[in-house]
Amino acid sequence: MNIDYFKKQIAFFVMCGQVCLLSLSGCGERSYKNDADERVYNIIDQKWKDEFGTKANYKISDTEPLPDDIQIAQPYVPSGTLSLSQAVALATAHNRNYQNQKEALYVSALDLRLTRHDFENQFFGGVSGGYDSDPDSEILGLEANFGFNRLLASGTQISTNVAASWVEVLTGNLRSGLVSILSMAVTQPLLRGSDRIVVLENLTQAERDTLYQIRSFNRFRKTFVVSVISQYYRVLQQLDYVNNARENYTTLTWLYERVEKLVNAGRLPLYELDRVRQDKLKTLDVYAQTQRDYKQSLDEFKITLSLRTTDELQLDEKELESLRTAKMTEPNFSEDEVIETALLRRLDLSNSADMVIDAQRKVYVAADALRAELNLVGSAKAVSSGRADRSTLGSFNRQYGVDFQLDLPLDRVPEQSVYRKALITLSRQQREYDQAADEIRLQVRQANRDLREAAERYRIFSEGLELAKKRYKDTLLLLQYGRVSSRRVLDAQNDLFDAQNAATEALVDYTVATLDFYRDTGVLRVLPDGMWER
Repeated sequence: MNIDYFKKQIAFFVMCGQVCLLSLSGCGERSYKNDADERVYNIIDQKWKDEFGTKANYKISDTEPLPDDIQIAQPYVPSGTLSLSQAVALATAHNRNYQNQKEALYVSALDLRLTRHDFENQFFGGVSGGYDSDPDSEILGLEANFGFNRLLASGTQISTNVAASWVEVLTGNLRSGLVSILSMAVTQPLLRGSDRIVVLENLTQAERDTLYQIRSFNRFRKTFVVSVISQYYRVLQQLDYVNNARENYTTLTWLYERVEKLVNAGRLPLYELDRVRQDKLKTLDVYAQTQRDYKQSLDEFKITLSLRTTDELQLDEKELESLRTAKMTEPNFSEDEVIETALLRRLDLSNSADMVIDAQRKVYVAADALRAELNLVGSAKAVSSGRADRSTLGSFNRQYGVDFQLDLPLDRVPEQSVYRKALITLSRQQREYDQAADEIRLQVRQANRDLREAAERYRIFSEGLELAKKRYKDTLLLLQYGRVSSRRVLDAQNDLFDAQNAATEALVDYTVATLDFYRDTGVLRVLPDGMWER
């Protein structure tokens, strides 16, 4: 055996192994992730239309954010007073449900990327080799192959392969040599599966699914920002109840001291002092209940913001005051106008309408599967062989072939079932679209009624609050002159307390109804900072 020659072959194997290792080392996990992120967000950016919403705050947490994205470090430690805009930004950055929606959007685009790959060049390649020895022979071998497969929109399937195998017989009587093979096969369907619509069905559906998810994500953002703002105001409403209850208790404490002086002066009977004291105790109980309800609502809001319930948090009461000082906008649109607007702008209804088109297309695809299948297969192969230690090839052979494959539609029971189900799905999808349109009409009509009722209630209770304040002042003045009993003052104070709470509730209801109305009509637009405009 030629030892030097054997060493050269071993060195050749080592070099091949090093090349393979270097190739693999260049494809680390991070590069795969970055490539996937780049492709996914290119898809999303291409399909995102301006009418869907602002293109911000849609990237998942482990990717590079956009310049306009909200970025808040986690864990977030609240300090001072949390404004409404800060609360919305915090929820947008860290709310768990919001993160799930972003990931669902990413996964949908990632699935589309995989489906597109079916129509791209799919390369393959590899190297194998080894050393074998037995009492009669000693062989060193190496085999490599490289090629690609591709599916065209016409249904044509192309497959190519370049293979080379090298064998060196170190001892024995076997032949040494180098063999290389270039092969190519093309399969073209002529009947079933030849229609471009049918071939591209999976890709078309994946493209549309990604579009649906973009719409769904933007629809979710609208409902999300409305829910966060509404919850913020509801917590402030509970806080206002606490302030009113504390003020009510303070007033009754002052009233008790005032009545006690009048009783000691003989201007009021003793039982009136007991009555005030009894109402004072009831007011203290109400104060404790409002504190409990406020703390509970605040803890629930912390969960929305993805904060710990033990975190100290205080909302900005000026946000509620700004609502009180703002001028109420009277609804000045007709019901037909708002319904028409919603039917045009609601993204979820657009998805439902497009799903009807998907169902129609699937009926067409299922009908194609009922046809006969006829494929034309062309192949070509070139084979060369020669001695491994020579520079010239020993021979070069070419092979060509054209074949056909015919599958008659003698048994199409599975395809028949698929076709019939597709027809049923089409009918069902049309009904679901009609149902979605009717539900949107119902939502908009209800939102319109709720907004008008909330505006009227806010006007009524605001006027009632002013009357309650005037009545309390008048009865208190009469009490000082001994012209009314303490009962009249207590009733006036209790009515004032109820009027204060009712006015706050009506104000928050009107604000939430306004947000719900713009959300349900589809005209609400989410800004990059998480807030909204219409």
